[in-house]
Amino acid sequence: MKKYRFFSLLLAALLAVSLTVPALALEDPKPNCDAAILVDGDNGEVLYEHNGYERIYPASITKIMTSLVVLEAIDAGELALDDRITASQQATNLPPDSSNANPPIQAGEILTVEQLLYCDLLPSANEACNILAEAVAGSNEAFVERMNAKAQELGMENTHFTNPHGLHDPEHYTTAYEIYVMAQAAMEHELFRTIVSTPTYTIPATNMNDERVLHSTNGLISNWYVIGNTYSKAIGIKTGSTGEAGRCVAAAAVDEEGRTFYTVILGCEAGDTEEGNRFAEASRLLEWGFDNFSRIILLDENTENVIREVAVTLSDEADFVLAQPVGSIEATMPSDYDPEQAQLVIDLPESLEAPIAAGDQLGTISLVYDDVTYGTLPMVAADSVARSDFQYAMKLIQEYWAKWWVKALVILAVVLILILILYLVLIRPRRRRGGRRYSYSGSGRRKAPPTYRGRRRR
Repeated sequence: MKKYRFFSLLLAALLAVSLTVPALALEDPKPNCDAAILVDGDNGEVLYEHNGYERIYPASITKIMTSLVVLEAIDAGELALDDRITASQQATNLPPDSSNANPPIQAGEILTVEQLLYCDLLPSANEACNILAEAVAGSNEAFVERMNAKAQELGMENTHFTNPHGLHDPEHYTTAYEIYVMAQAAMEHELFRTIVSTPTYTIPATNMNDERVLHSTNGLISNWYVIGNTYSKAIGIKTGSTGEAGRCVAAAAVDEEGRTFYTVILGCEAGDTEEGNRFAEASRLLEWGFDNFSRIILLDENTENVIREVAVTLSDEADFVLAQPVGSIEATMPSDYDPEQAQLVIDLPESLEAPIAAGDQLGTISLVYDDVTYGTLPMVAADSVARSDFQYAMKLIQEYWAKWWVKALVILAVVLILILILYLVLIRPRRRRGGRRYSYSGSGRRKAPPTYRGRRRR
């Protein structure tokens, strides 16, 4: 019996400990890079960041903005996809080790705008960016002004471009988060989505070169440059690499539920295979996000303990009205989200005056979790409350009586009434009773009142 009693006590102790130990926090994926970010692209919510708002060099990821500006110029009718562009000498004059269309586009070679976009985004051809910049704005300098203007329009306050291709310049910088911003904007264009998800694209022979077969530098969708890093959920987007920036990639992926997540990995070193590390880090962070985050309703009218009573005055049918939230607050939350730890911040008045109509906004309710406010909803009246005319009239009287000038007028009126009463009751009657009455003759002498002289009775 003692043996069983011991095990019972041990089990009870273990159960008590398990109830007091909090759930383990979501494990930090700790990407091996200088900066990283993971974003729910459907809702614009940052799920994870490591130096995600620090300025850093983007290298050829710059070409996302280059392509976005070109695509908007096409939408504006400034040029068309099938326009044939002749490459200038200046546009094709690049350093010997610069990435190119393989073979490089030569001065005098003619390609369409669409072909140049594929050269820009798949093999990351720097000369293609220069050619497009001149076609849109007349010069690289004028085109870069458009790039920076677009960055400002998108709210990219920590971004500055100095060229359309991303070759290193100390004044050419951005952040992981702002790369996501421009990538998400670019992915709204169907052609951009098509190009960045294409592993291989063929350009027919031109006036100066044979047929080109372009291969994507993105190891998440192509095995051409690096083997073993493809990710089945990946849908693009763009790589970048310079000595100063390290190896970088901006990527997007869609899972089986149709959720779109973005990740940006900046400043990676090479892994076991050439350029392998950045792709492994990107797919690992994306998969970590899909596995550990889900879209949930944090607050709505069905949430426990959200209904509140608000006192009501000037009514004889109810002493209070119920306030309830309208709408819902949703967020992409980690698997360790604990609703019990969420805080409801409710802003309601202590009392309200009738009349109140059902649906009237009475205040607000916010949900705060881990010091982050996830949203705010209006709190509205669940029912109508009518006003008592008598109570309302008494309120008006009280309000008017509280004003000094009303009191002064009432006192003045009372004083005048009292004066009138005194005059009518005391002063006027006294005047009537004082002195005898006399009549006056024509000569002006006062006559005594006539006396009665009756005939003597015989």
